[in-house]
Amino acid sequence: MPTGLKQSSSVVSIGFSVDEAAANTFAQGTIDLNLSPLDREVFVVLAINLDPFTPELTLGADSTVACSLTTTSQTAVTNLSNSNCMAASTNKIRSNATGAVAFQSLGMETPPATLDYIGIIATNDFFVQVKGTGNTSALGVDGKLYGYRAVASADIYAALVQSEVLSA
Repeated sequence: MPTGLKQSSSVVSIGFSVDEAAANTFAQGTIDLNLSPLDREVFVVLAINLDPFTPELTLGADSTVACSLTTTSQTAVTNLSNSNCMAASTNKIRSNATGAVAFQSLGMETPPATLDYIGIIATNDFFVQVKGTGNTSALGVDGKLYGYRAVASADIYAALVQSEVLSA
C-alpha cells in the first residue's frame, strides 16, 4: 500500500473495449472510474491486460494493430516513454510476396510481483487508444484494468492530481 493512501475497496477488474470507426483510423475510448474527488478518492492500478485484435494478413503488405492505456487523453496511440502511458501493446504482421511472420510487443502489462502497484489514477477517467495500419476492416482492442479504490491524504491527493493534469 502506497504511503498516504488508505484502501477503500477490494480489488476490482474493469473491462473495456475500443473499436475503430473505420479501418486504419485512430480511436480513443474514455472509461469512467466514478471516483469521488470530494473524498480524495484515487484508483491504485495493480495490473493491466491489453488484447489488441489480430491484424489482417495480406501477402506483400504489412499490417498492425497498436493500442495504449493512459491516464490522460491522447491524440495518437502512445508508448511507455509517455509519462501518462501505463500499458502499450502492438500486434504486427510483416509480409512479402512469399510469406508472412506475426509479432507481438507488450509494454510490461503486468510487471514483476515485486512491485506493490504499477500506477495511480487520480482523476476520474482513464483512456484507451487503438489504431490499425494496413487493414481493410475496422479493428480494436479489448482489455482489463485491475486495482482498488483508495483515499489519499489531502497533500498526496493534490500532488497526484496536479502531476497527472500538468503532464497531459
